[in-house]
Amino acid sequence: MDYDLDELWHVAGILNEALALLKGEEKRLVEHRAGREREYGSGDGAGSSGQTLIGLGEMTTGLRASIDGLALYAGFTALGLEKRAEGEGGRLRLEPRCVPSGTNRMARPLSEATVRALQLLRELDTFFAGGFADRIDEALAAPRATYPPADWEAYRRQGCGARRRRPERPELG
Repeated sequence: MDYDLDELWHVAGILNEALALLKGEEKRLVEHRAGREREYGSGDGAGSSGQTLIGLGEMTTGLRASIDGLALYAGFTALGLEKRAEGEGGRLRLEPRCVPSGTNRMARPLSEATVRALQLLRELDTFFAGGFADRIDEALAAPRATYPPADWEAYRRQGCGARRRRPERPELG
């Protein structure tokens, strides 16, 4: 299972740029939230400042893990550790954990930095398995935060909350 190093370089660059945007947004919100929490309370519903920060944290964690996986694959390959590289290579095409689903927690309108990060990540639709750009488009179009739901029972009746099946991984060339 060989990857084109130019492709990996391109993917890593996009992931790193999106990560920087989301980390900057997370820092800005933490600083902004510190003063407002004393006035308004933390809130824990969908779109609250706390849930927005959780969503950003989930997305940054997922992007870091994807970047780490790319680096491990490239390093194992460069060192001639084919079996180790193969293990990492099999995970490379899985979309970053909690991207874009972390936006389900976030207040609307989404910040400019968050929108830009998601637009950058959208460019990786052909790299990641199964409909990554479609999920980003849905997140960008959502008029409001949807998670956590106000009514958990209604949420479950809609079939939400069940583990999503991972899409089939595309053949690698």
